[in-house]
Amino acid sequence: QVQLVESGGGEVQAGGSLRLSCAASGGTFSSYVMGWFRQAPGKEREFVAAISWGGVNTDYADSVKGRFTISRWNAGNTVYLQMNSLKFEDTAVYYCAATTRRLPVEKEYYNYWGQGTQVTVSS
Repeated sequence: QVQLVESGGGEVQAGGSLRLSCAASGGTFSSYVMGWFRQAPGKEREFVAAISWGGVNTDYADSVKGRFTISRWNAGNTVYLQMNSLKFEDTAVYYCAATTRRLPVEKEYYNYWGQGTQVTVSS
């Protein structure tokens, strides 16, 4: 079993930046593809970004390309999401997730989830 704990959320003005972290425990971190998802009130949980086992390959939702960067530190069992040029529509609860599949964007393919961290962007 893999346990995931997100941190780094908060409130920021539009145009600002935040870095989310997700600490993993209970498994071999480097054997998992890691993803970030988000869910705004009244909306479905949606894919944000994913990163391969070694960190070489990444994938992003079109809505965040060029603004968000996913990275990982396998020695520290942590995955990050650097969010720049934040917009009001980025407001959501952000979740990290783990899977053994290859860079899936579908939330159904992720086996383990964190509890989420709130990101609020004020305009």
